[in-house]
Amino acid sequence: MLLPMSWLRMYVETPCTTKEISDKITLSGTHVESIDVRQEPMEKIIVGEITKVEDHPNADKLVVCHVNTGNDERIIVTGAKNVFEGAKVPVALEGAVLADGTEIKSSDFRGVNSQGMLCSLEEVGVDASVIPVEFRDGIHILPEDTELGERYDKVLGLDDEVLELEITPNRPDCLSILGVSIETAASLEQELELPEIHVKEESEKSIEELFNGIEIETDYAPRFYSRVLTDVVIKPSPQWLQNELMASGVRPVNNIVDLTNFVMLEYGQPLHAYDLDKIEGRKIIVRQAEEGEKLTTLDDVERTLRPEDIVIADEKNILGLAGIMGGLDSEVESETTIVLLEGANFDSAHVRKSAKHFGLRTEASNRFEKGMDAEKAKLAVDRVAELFETLDSGQVAKGSIDVYPNPYEPFTIESKASKINSHLGTKLTAEEMKTILNRLHLPTEVDGDELKTEIPSFRMDLSIWQDIAEEVGRVYGFANIEPQPLKGTLTRGGRPKFRQVEEQVKEILLGAGFNECMTYSFMSPSAFDRIHIPKDSELRKVVSIENPLGEEYSVMRSTLIPNMLDILVKNSNAKNEVAYGFEFGNVFSQDVDDENLPKESLKLTLGFYGDNDFYFLKEVIQNVFDTLNIHGIKWVREEENSFFHTGRAASIYREDEYLGTIGEIHPVVAKINGLKKRVYMAELEFSQMVELSSDERIYQPIPRYPGISRDLAFIVDQDLPVGDIVDSLKESGNELVESIKVFDIYTGEHVDKDKKSVALTIKFRHQDRTLVEEEVNDEVEDMIQTLREEYQAELRK
Repeated sequence: MLLPMSWLRMYVETPCTTKEISDKITLSGTHVESIDVRQEPMEKIIVGEITKVEDHPNADKLVVCHVNTGNDERIIVTGAKNVFEGAKVPVALEGAVLADGTEIKSSDFRGVNSQGMLCSLEEVGVDASVIPVEFRDGIHILPEDTELGERYDKVLGLDDEVLELEITPNRPDCLSILGVSIETAASLEQELELPEIHVKEESEKSIEELFNGIEIETDYAPRFYSRVLTDVVIKPSPQWLQNELMASGVRPVNNIVDLTNFVMLEYGQPLHAYDLDKIEGRKIIVRQAEEGEKLTTLDDVERTLRPEDIVIADEKNILGLAGIMGGLDSEVESETTIVLLEGANFDSAHVRKSAKHFGLRTEASNRFEKGMDAEKAKLAVDRVAELFETLDSGQVAKGSIDVYPNPYEPFTIESKASKINSHLGTKLTAEEMKTILNRLHLPTEVDGDELKTEIPSFRMDLSIWQDIAEEVGRVYGFANIEPQPLKGTLTRGGRPKFRQVEEQVKEILLGAGFNECMTYSFMSPSAFDRIHIPKDSELRKVVSIENPLGEEYSVMRSTLIPNMLDILVKNSNAKNEVAYGFEFGNVFSQDVDDENLPKESLKLTLGFYGDNDFYFLKEVIQNVFDTLNIHGIKWVREEENSFFHTGRAASIYREDEYLGTIGEIHPVVAKINGLKKRVYMAELEFSQMVELSSDERIYQPIPRYPGISRDLAFIVDQDLPVGDIVDSLKESGNELVESIKVFDIYTGEHVDKDKKSVALTIKFRHQDRTLVEEEVNDEVEDMIQTLREEYQAELRK
C-alpha cells in the first residue's frame, strides 16, 4: 500500500520527520518497506499560460506558442496537439533538468528559436500508469486557477514523500489512510483529526423518487447502502485530488470516479458509482449468478459466471461482479447526469474465490477478500456525497437506502493489568494501558486492576485478552520492555499412551519377523469387491472425497485389510517366497464426532504368507495381549465370514468386548487377487487395546516347593471348542491348579468320526508346602467329573 505523507498529515499533525514516523510505525507493527520521493526538486519548471498559438512557418506538425510565465513572455515551439490559448501549462526554462536527465536549452526549430519546453506528465517523472488518459500523449493542461510562475513540482506535489507499507492479512483496517493514521497517532502520541461528515442534501428530490430500492437475495451480502447524486456534471477532478490519487498509484479519470477511489483509499471501503439511467427499473438486486450468465466487466472482457459468484443486477441485466469489478454497460460516462453510489459488504470467501477464478485482482477485491468492516459502507458513501457537494459538480438527493438486517453489535474483552504485565514483562498501570488502548480507538474502562475493552467493528482481529496485551505491547514498544529472566514451571515431556503401546507392540511384531508397512488413508470402492465384502456390509458405508485424485483414491478406508492384501499380492507377484507385514492406521466411518467430522478409529492389521500357519499368527497376537496385560481373551470360531476361510477364522473377545478377527483368507478371495499361497491375516481394534492395556506388573517369588503335573486326554464332540474345556477346568479347580495347557488334538483311528481327543497338561502346586499324591488325585477326579457332567466327556484310556 502507498501512503502519501501529505495525505497522512491531513489527519495527524506532527513535527516528526518522515523517517521518524516510518521508524515508529514500523516498530508498532505496520512495516514500512520504503520511503520514496516522487521526484527530485525541479526549480526551473514553472506554471505558464499560453497567450497565443501560431502555426510554425516552416513545419506543418509544429506550432509556436507565446507563453506568459508571470515574469516574462517567451516563445516555445511544440508538436503537442492539445495546446490552446489560455491554457495553463508546465514550462521548463533554460537549465531545467527533466526526469530522464535531459537538460533544457534554447534551441532552433526550423528557423524559430524555442526558449524552453512545454512538458508532459511523463517527462516530469509521473508514472505512465497513473497519467490521465487525456494527457498521455500531450502537454499537461493545468486547472485555470493555477497561479502563474508557481513551481510545477509544488503544484503536482511531486516533492511529497510516499511510504510503501506492508499490511498483514489480519489488519484490513490498515488498508486505508485513516487506518494507518490511527496507528500513527497512537504510536507518536499525537492528536488525530478524523473527517467529520456533513451531507447537505441540497437536491429538491428524494432518493425514493429516483431509485426503486435494493433487494438482497443472497446470504453473502450483509449490507448495501446507497445514495443518489443528481444534476451531475462530469468533469476533471481538482488538482489536489488528482495529486493524491497519482501519489497513491491510482489514475485519475473524472470527478465521480476519482471521488470513489479517493474515499476507498481514505476509508478502505470499496465503492462503486452507477449511471442510474442505465439501470433497468432503477432497482438493484444482489444475488448469485445463474450458470452460464455473461458479464462484460470494465476491462472490456466478457466473463462467464457461475452460481457461486455474487453479482449486482437490475431487473434485466447484470451490472457488476460484487466486490471485484463493475460492468461496462452501467459505468459513469461524460453524458451521465444522475449517479447511484454503492457502499456494500460482501462475504470475503466468495470474493476471494471469484477473484481467483477470473484472474481479477483489483483494489476492491484485495480489501474484500480480507474481510471488510460493514459499518464503513455508510461512512464512505456519505463521505463521497459530502466531497461531491464541495466540488460544485451537482447535488445530493435527500435520504439514503440502507439494507443491513444484522447490524454489528460491539462486544467487550475483559483483561487484567497484572496479567498483561506478567505476559509482556512490563510494569504499566491500568490507566496507562487504558490510555494506549483509547489512542487506538479501542474504548476501555478501568476498575482497579480490571480492564474492559469494547471492540469496534473495524478491529475484528481482536477476540481474546492476549490480543489486548499485544495491542498494549506494540504501541508501548516491544523494544522498550526490559529483559526479564525466564519464568514458568518445568514439565516432563512424554509420548501419549497410544504411542507407548504402539512401540511395545511394534517391538513384539518386529521380533516375530513382521515388517511395518504404511499405506494411503484413501482407497477405491472396488477394493470391497476384491475381498468379497457383501453389498449390505457396514464396511461399504464409506466417507467419499469431494476432490479425489482418481477413482482409486475416491473414498476414505473403513478397513485396513484391502491395503495389507495389496502389499502381499505385490510381494507374491514379485516372486518373494515369504512376506510378513503389519500396519497401524486410522479407518473412517460416516458417523461424525463433536466437530462434525467423520469418526476415526485406530486399527492394527497383520498379514503374511510363508512357512507358518494360523496358530503362529494366533500365538503372536496372544503374546501382544499378554505383554499389554490384557487377560481373559477368548477366541471364538467364526463359521461364516466372506473374507476368511470357512472354519479357519476366529473372533477375539475380552468378556463381551470385540477386539478383532483372525484367519486364513477365503479361497475365493485368494483367486480374485491371484494368490496361490495360503495367506493369514488379522485386524485388531487397536484403540480398544490401548484402553485395556496396563503397565502394572505383579511380581511373585520363585516357587519354593515342587509342582505335580498330570496329562489327561478327553474324548469330546467334534464341534466343542477346546477353549470351553479349559475354561470349565479353570473354574472348577481350586488354588492348587497352577496352569492348564493343550498339547494335542487328535481325530482319526480309535476315535469316533464325530468325536475328537483333546490332551491337556494340568500343573498343580502349593505355595507353602509340598503336595501329596492323594490330594492331586482327588482334584483330578473332580475335574474329570466336571467335564463328564458338562460336555459328556470321557477320559481316554
